[in-house]
Amino acid sequence: MKVLVTGGCGFLGSHVCELFRKEGWEVVSYDSMTKYELAKTGYGTEKTRNFNWDYLKALGCEMVKADVCDEQAMKDHSSGCNFIVHTAAQPAMTISWEDPRLDFNTNVLGTFNVLDAARKHRIPVVNTSSIHVYGNSINDTLKEGATSYERTPVAIDEKHPVMVGQLSPLHASKMAAEHYVRTFTDMLQTPGASFRFTGIYGPRQFGGEDHGWVANFAIRAVFGLPLRVFGTGKQSRDILYAGDGAQSYLAYFKNPIPGVYNIGGGPEHKISLIECIAMIGEILGTKPVIEFHPERPGDMRYFICDITEARKFGFNPKVKPREGVEKLIRWVEENKSVFNITGK
Repeated sequence: MKVLVTGGCGFLGSHVCELFRKEGWEVVSYDSMTKYELAKTGYGTEKTRNFNWDYLKALGCEMVKADVCDEQAMKDHSSGCNFIVHTAAQPAMTISWEDPRLDFNTNVLGTFNVLDAARKHRIPVVNTSSIHVYGNSINDTLKEGATSYERTPVAIDEKHPVMVGQLSPLHASKMAAEHYVRTFTDMLQTPGASFRFTGIYGPRQFGGEDHGWVANFAIRAVFGLPLRVFGTGKQSRDILYAGDGAQSYLAYFKNPIPGVYNIGGGPEHKISLIECIAMIGEILGTKPVIEFHPERPGDMRYFICDITEARKFGFNPKVKPREGVEKLIRWVEENKSVFNITGK
């Protein structure tokens, strides 16, 4: 069996490549190796950017440097594959309003090219979407607890209204991509699904303030740097360990049921920013310094996934937040040389 993973050298993509490779699949890691997101972290270097490339190459993955916006390259490199996992994306809300054309090209045109390649080769495809498609009107349904925002019911399912509240280009591009997945499934005989992910974290994540907050906090805490929080810090997610996220794609391939799915840890994995920072401090035996800043426009203060539908095809998150965050921290400690940071 052979799988092509777009964004294969990204954080989630690298875990997908690793899992399928260890399952005995041939794996094509397809990645443009762009640096625009990594550059905003403050520690992005050539060594950082190439870390996952080198890791996957050592596992025996086929490494392809190409863009999902390149229609012909997508079709050529997916030839002979049995499955496409599409994780390549522009994932940050802030970048989407700074460069909306980049956001559109990557998330809409890129997804269309992936779907068209899957159609040509008659193979299933999973599009990696985001809970951002729900918009941020959920903010209006919350109560403020001592350390986190709260809501009744706790979990939110796929029937919840989408695209409501204050919207960014990222909301629009992710929703458009989902619409194209459905049209290719309904009308063009290309079975597909969209996975709405929330709060993914784990080793090999070079998270910044724009995207990947768990890793950003862990990295900065390990180096003794202040942690910047936008808003109250009570924003809450059901964070999901990357290995569990990768398993969702394999489970779907084994039991493909086209549709849209929330993919997160569920209520048992609920944690707020300040609760996560406290956990990191406990693991490190320190008290991280927090800098509070005004809330950013469009931010969603709360999302906890109802994963009932995803469980139907076999999704089953296993790694609890404490275990997963500790694994992330230990990875950062073991790979300090990869980060261009001068700290404690």
